[in-house]
Amino acid sequence: MRQQDMMELVPELIRTAHAAAARIMEVYDNGPVLTQWKADESPVTQADLVSHNSLVNSLSDLKLGWPVVSEEDESSLAQRRPDQCFWLLDPLDGTKEFLGRNGEFTVNIALIKDGRPVLGVVGAPALGRLYWGGQAMGAWRMDARGAAVPIQVARLQVAKPVRVVASRSHMDAATQAFIGRLGDANVVQAGSSLKFCLLAEGLADIYPRFGPTCEWDTAAAQAVLEGAGGVVVDLGCVPLSYGKPEVLNPFFVAACAMDAIPRD
Repeated sequence: MRQQDMMELVPELIRTAHAAAARIMEVYDNGPVLTQWKADESPVTQADLVSHNSLVNSLSDLKLGWPVVSEEDESSLAQRRPDQCFWLLDPLDGTKEFLGRNGEFTVNIALIKDGRPVLGVVGAPALGRLYWGGQAMGAWRMDARGAAVPIQVARLQVAKPVRVVASRSHMDAATQAFIGRLGDANVVQAGSSLKFCLLAEGLADIYPRFGPTCEWDTAAAQAVLEGAGGVVVDLGCVPLSYGKPEVLNPFFVAACAMDAIPRD
């Protein structure tokens, strides 16, 4: 797929993300939120489901012929093939943040081609922000007024404290040990895929994740971060890939540059 083809998709994907965001906010603002529990004991709310339905309907209307794979449709996981294009959705990332009402939840749309996220859109409905980008096309942030500005990762500056972004819900001993290896560091906590977006717009330098995540948790935000000049790699410094036999990601580090990642 050419860069021009992907750029032409962006306005439709922005509209798609905004439509899903509006459905989420109807639940968020009006409640009550009906919470169910999946087999892995993770929560799912009315908002997850209405966002899923909105996204699937909008992407199907594009009639591009690419399968739609969503966290909220287990049967769709069979369409995750690394040798083809497919949409990969997390209709509501940060359900715990949604339930905690801190606003740090996102809508995530990724286009996967040959096992790589080539285009991603991340919307943060309660914060009035939307990000999009891809490795071959740069990255942008749009505010609630619709103004879009290009974004890029920060330059790594050895003399300054490293700004580490960590999960608000999943700070663990391995993450704390990693942060300790960075030396002088300031920790910023955030929820959902917004952690990647902080890196993409130069507000953080590194994000280590040593807990379980699935492909839909990272794909869209990885595309945005790579578009902004950053990297998302496993502990062997190999970029995360998609359409694997196992939907779980390996442990990974997202960073403004490979040089920001400490070596053993």
